Amino acid sequence: MELFNSFKKYIQKENLFYSKDHLLVAVSGGVDSIVLCDLCKEAGFDFSIAHCNFQLRNEESDGDEQFVKAFAEKMNVPFFVKRFDTEKYSADNKVSIQVAARELRYAWFDELISGMPVSFLLTAHHADDDVETMLINFFKGTGINGLKGILPKQQKIVRPLLFASKETILTYAKKQELSFREDSSNSSDKYTRNYFRNQLIPALEKVFPQVKENLFDNVHRFKEVNDIYNAAIQKTKDSLLIRVGGEYHISVQKLLRMPALNTVLFEIIGGFNFSPAQSAEVEKLLHAESGKYVLSSTHRILRNRKWLIVSALSAPDNSIFLLEKNIHEITFPAGKINIRQHSAPQKIEPAKNIAQLTAADIRFPLIIRRWKQGDYFYPLGMKKKKKLSRFFIDQKLSLLEKENTWVMESDKRIVWVIGHRIDDRFKITGKTTSVINLSFT
Repeated sequence: MELFNSFKKYIQKENLFYSKDHLLVAVSGGVDSIVLCDLCKEAGFDFSIAHCNFQLRNEESDGDEQFVKAFAEKMNVPFFVKRFDTEKYSADNKVSIQVAARELRYAWFDELISGMPVSFLLTAHHADDDVETMLINFFKGTGINGLKGILPKQQKIVRPLLFASKETILTYAKKQELSFREDSSNSSDKYTRNYFRNQLIPALEKVFPQVKENLFDNVHRFKEVNDIYNAAIQKTKDSLLIRVGGEYHISVQKLLRMPALNTVLFEIIGGFNFSPAQSAEVEKLLHAESGKYVLSSTHRILRNRKWLIVSALSAPDNSIFLLEKNIHEITFPAGKINIRQHSAPQKIEPAKNIAQLTAADIRFPLIIRRWKQGDYFYPLGMKKKKKLSRFFIDQKLSLLEKENTWVMESDKRIVWVIGHRIDDRFKITGKTTSVINLSFT
């Protein structure tokens, strides 16, 4: 009963769960999950069994379902099962069968946990799985975080067999005379994990007979190293990332002075869904001109003068704000505009954030919106129209400044590029008697 004693000690040492907790055990019918259930029963834990039928192996999948159902009845514990059309989900969502199965089962487990008094979900991952995960992550280039392998506890997911080798589990099953199902797909090397399990690790054992034991020890060390590493990385991130609204600003000069620059960049951009391979692209931004940027699926890193600016990608903002004649103040995403009407001033004080317009030329309601390609106006002092895109180039606006530019329209004509310049057609002249004064903050 060596495995049983180690099982109880591991749960206590890692503070995984308590005897009062109700557990949901994910059971495929294979030796690992069957042994996990037997250990939970021997320890007196209160648990239910959940089985996923992915319908990928025809009669064999149905046989697994019937086997687990009979096993749950023998154990006298509640049994839950769900059948999935895994191939359809894979095709519809353009993901691999492995990813599809993982997403489907964990979504269902979440449903079960939220609908019943379950404290934790138990999976039968063991030490061999841990080593395989670490090696797969190493070759994928996931960095230090990937080398920690599988964690024994992540929120409500608990893996109480992570300390035990496959060999130990098989020995226990034999001594306890436990029946289990063999998954025929485990012998196929078309799945990455199976290739590592069936080909790579056995080949390494021919050169290093103790390779599994050494890798078990290394995974444990890497978990501890990961904790130290993450603490140091978080301290570095805190010193570099400045939160400005919904963006993060990073000083280029500070980054250039950083030791292990590539590693620091790798860890920063990973949190915004950039791939490891994009570290080199982001590093090039440190020596690029303003306006250059790198994109991930969710974010953009933009070089803006002395800063890198990390911002979320969003759909174009087509919001429109109406400024009626009797409104004296309006707020929109770029800021706030105060409005007042008065007689023509003796002297006009030019300012980018103030628009003084001839009231007789204005038609309400005024429309405030983001600028778009094709927009044009007659810049103050000019008699010819100019596209806003050209105006921005002449004004040397950065990409970020362009994206945050709004315009004000009157009767489908731009009267003001807000915060930059009014249209010459609406300026105050010697004939102006009444002025609309717009102040932008």
